[in-house]
Amino acid sequence: MSEAMNIREARAGLSGILSKAEAGEATVITRNGTPVAALVPLSDDEALEEAADELLAREARRHLDEPTVSMTEVLSDLFSEDSGQGAG
Repeated sequence: MSEAMNIREARAGLSGILSKAEAGEATVITRNGTPVAALVPLSDDEALEEAADELLAREARRHLDEPTVSMTEVLSDLFSEDSGQGAG
């Protein structure tokens, strides 16, 4: 569980917070009782970045697997519909 402290406490205890981060602990910083930031071990931040990258890559692969239609096919369909209706 991460410790929470207000900005004043964090400012006064920054060295200790950094030592906790080095030891693998996160510290949540609050403003007026509301969490606004977290000082986390760098390894946690890097893991989060890697997870976000993987999620984006999966989403991109999912879209690449969807069937696509070329502009030629779209135009061909549009003009074949117009020519089949007749002008009058």
